Amino acid sequence: MPGTLQPSNGEAWLERWRAKAETASDPALRDFLEQLDLAPAGPLLLQSIFANSPFLSQCLTADIGLLPDTLKYGPQWVLRKALEDLKSKAAGCRDQAELMRCLRLLRRRAAFAIAYTDITGLWDVAAVTQALSDFAETAVDAALASLLRQAEDRGELALAASGGQATGDCGLAILGMGKLGAGELNYSSDIDLIVIFDPEKIDYRHSRGIHQGMVRFTRDLMRVLDEHTAEGYVFRTDLRLRPDPSAMPLAISVNAALTYYESLGQNWERAAMIKARPIAGDRELGARFLDELRPFVWRKHLDFWAIEDVHSIKRQINAHKGGSVIAINGHNVKLGRGGIREIEFFAQTQQLIWGGRDPSLRAPKTKEALAALVFSGHIDQAVADGLCEAYDFLRRLEHRLQMIEDQQTHEIPKDDEAVDSLAVFLGYRDPARFRDDLLARLRLVEDHYAHLFEESPSLSSPGSSSPGSLVFTGGQADPETLSTLAGLGFDDPNRAWKLVSGWHHGRYRAVRSDRSRQMLTELVPSVLDLLGKTREPDQALVKFDSFLAGLPAGVQLFSLLCSNPRLLELLAEIMGSAPLLADRLTRNPSLLEAVLSSDFFDPLPPGENLEQELQHVLTDAKDLQDTLDLTRRWTNDRRFQVGVHILRHKGTVDDSGRALSDIAAAALRALYQPVIEDLARNHGHLSGSGLAVVALGKMGGREMTVSSDLDLILLYEPGPANHQSDGAKPLDPARYYARLAQRLINAVTAQTGEGTLYEIDMRLRPSGNAGPIATSLSAFRRYYAEQAWSWEHMALTRARVIAGPLDFCTRVEESLRHILARPRDPESLLADVAAMRRRLHKERPAKSLWSVKYAAGGLIDLEFLAQYLQLREAASHPEVLATPTQEAYERLAAVGVLEGETAAALIEATRFLRQVQEALRLTVGPAFDADTLSPALQASLAASTGMESFAALRDHLVATLDWVRNIFAERIDRPARPATAETDSIALP
Repeated sequence: MPGTLQPSNGEAWLERWRAKAETASDPALRDFLEQLDLAPAGPLLLQSIFANSPFLSQCLTADIGLLPDTLKYGPQWVLRKALEDLKSKAAGCRDQAELMRCLRLLRRRAAFAIAYTDITGLWDVAAVTQALSDFAETAVDAALASLLRQAEDRGELALAASGGQATGDCGLAILGMGKLGAGELNYSSDIDLIVIFDPEKIDYRHSRGIHQGMVRFTRDLMRVLDEHTAEGYVFRTDLRLRPDPSAMPLAISVNAALTYYESLGQNWERAAMIKARPIAGDRELGARFLDELRPFVWRKHLDFWAIEDVHSIKRQINAHKGGSVIAINGHNVKLGRGGIREIEFFAQTQQLIWGGRDPSLRAPKTKEALAALVFSGHIDQAVADGLCEAYDFLRRLEHRLQMIEDQQTHEIPKDDEAVDSLAVFLGYRDPARFRDDLLARLRLVEDHYAHLFEESPSLSSPGSSSPGSLVFTGGQADPETLSTLAGLGFDDPNRAWKLVSGWHHGRYRAVRSDRSRQMLTELVPSVLDLLGKTREPDQALVKFDSFLAGLPAGVQLFSLLCSNPRLLELLAEIMGSAPLLADRLTRNPSLLEAVLSSDFFDPLPPGENLEQELQHVLTDAKDLQDTLDLTRRWTNDRRFQVGVHILRHKGTVDDSGRALSDIAAAALRALYQPVIEDLARNHGHLSGSGLAVVALGKMGGREMTVSSDLDLILLYEPGPANHQSDGAKPLDPARYYARLAQRLINAVTAQTGEGTLYEIDMRLRPSGNAGPIATSLSAFRRYYAEQAWSWEHMALTRARVIAGPLDFCTRVEESLRHILARPRDPESLLADVAAMRRRLHKERPAKSLWSVKYAAGGLIDLEFLAQYLQLREAASHPEVLATPTQEAYERLAAVGVLEGETAAALIEATRFLRQVQEALRLTVGPAFDADTLSPALQASLAASTGMESFAALRDHLVATLDWVRNIFAERIDRPARPATAETDSIALP
């Protein structure tokens, strides 16, 4: 028996046990106690148990006859009796509470008996782990048998062999996975299970249906096994090794499971199936299932991608060789460097590669697999001997750790005293010797493990920070991987692991083929490394996950990313810094291909060139649908290009505003004639007339942002009186142009396979939403001469004709100039503008100073001031009319309406606020308060506006808004106050 470092730790337990034994009604117990005190090893035995293991102490105290039985009949007899009672008493229970109590009492006896053989060295590691596995297998089968009989008693099902073996031909099989399947269960292990059933074999009679019934039955079985009661628990159960555990039910039909493995099964699942075996229920069904699965697990001819996938899994692991620092305190003997998993993986990876052609390599037990690899010539005998000895050592250590408190722990204690106590419990007289022995074995395993990976190049991208272990296979997160993810910058490593693990499970369409998963496996370390360098790594990963979820297929894109590392860098930057672009990529991943063109980062060509480029693209269009799709594809590519330019700070806000407006204009012009021809198929043409598309707002001013919609007015020339179209179904001009206008709007806004082009806002047309969708030019002029509000005239200062017949467009432009340049009452205009601004401030208040459009002193004030001055001065100085706000200020200064310095300051303020608005819409959206952003995003926002810090940006924004507010008050608000009362009822668009 091992000694103890602190004998006093067991005194309370020992006294409690003695008191219970001495007061027992059985005189044999008192005799036993006297004999034990007289035996030379008796006190040492009691001290070793009670001082080292609270769990074993509790077992003996709760079952006072357990220690006498163990010493009198031997631990093997106690275990054999527990197994017999499982098969007879537990399996025969007809009540769930009775079943749970019986299982827990028997587990207590078996747990102590097996621990006794381990502590005393009576059994070797193989015998101990096999005994633990035997008990778990028998307990699961007994629980299943009892629950089946109880279900039969309730009339839920009928058993095929009602009076005999309940589980023999029941149609429900339980597969033991991992260490349970291999007969290598550790002392306080979870048991990994997969529950399958054959609907054709089960006579299920409940109205809930067999599939739901089997799930409920499985849930009951898990509760019976792992729920904690006054008597403890039996086993913690884990069903996460079943196919796609986040989507699949707890119990899976055989056909559904086979379909999954045949279509979506991964190499790590093949590795898990090496150890699978039927352990309970309908074992014949389980054996047939595994037999059918054999071609999936053991491939005779591994294809190239399968081999590469195995190697890529290996390359995800940070294998160290020689001289690495391993701290004993706190080390994980299962998952840490040089631990048990490395020995298991050493064998399993080679079994996967060679086992298909050599059945002798398919042994589920780790040491047997290593021996087979030696016999087949794949590893040296010395390597196998060293790994086997280390395996035994680490498993014994694992058992001691777990039997102290019956916890599923694999970590060495963190403090020195606890480590010393553990060493003594293992039988060491000198704890320092234990540390030396453990370190030697960890390094030996680590070296052999690293040697296995030497021929596999690192998955880390050149210049990356060599992230470390990144293992995303299996049912639970690897601690080394979580540590690596935290080191890369992820605040929630567990969430990150779950997301990436989902990719390996083939959860999305893009990763359901072997080839796509293998390629993504190659990309994952670089992806995580790059995302970790973004401002918000966790959110960037979520965006990347959404991007993957939307991909229709993965191989083509993953090939693109593998062969173009800079493209992967840009993708990570977009996911981390530009949610708007990330969302567009999610909807349309093919946008990335545009980045590969050599001129992608060059300034966009002038509008005329863009229009010619789009017309060339449309030469391949066979019909209107082709035109819609090709126009969307081209437009989305170009808009995405401008968005990336903004992200990379290439060009100014003026450049991007002009480019985005030119792209929109080219798209509208490209659709204009095809829509007319499509309408003409039924209704013909209207000669001597035409439809003009007029842009207002951001598009009219050539100041569009990445999220702008289109403010449009549609005007037409009706032609001669009583004139109709010349088609098979003739229409009068009003109906003809109403239909043409609607078709044009639909052509822009309709959702096709390539998405939408733009949202369109028609509220600026005469009479707003109450007016006709297309207005005749004469009615338009009459409306603005007789009915239009001042704010409508202000909006018209940004009107620009985009498309239509040349001669008609010229007349529209003349009409616009005539409307804008008419003489106005300055006082009435001033009062209307001031009232409109106050109304906007009241009904659409700014949420913070970062709402730079509506904030006092923001873009609305700058636009209103420019529009007011243009309308006031256009009668005498028509040259002041300009649709862009900044150009309007230049022209107003040129005729002396504004001082040069004031105009320059207004232009700079407009440009700065547009730049802030553009950066916000690209990165975080308009509805937010930048003061609440994380420091990382605040720094990103400052950089995008050319400021050295967020504080500097905020100060400059406050100063700009204050200055503009004062200018607006000086030029409009204060002069207008006496005359604005009667205009406060002005209507908003």
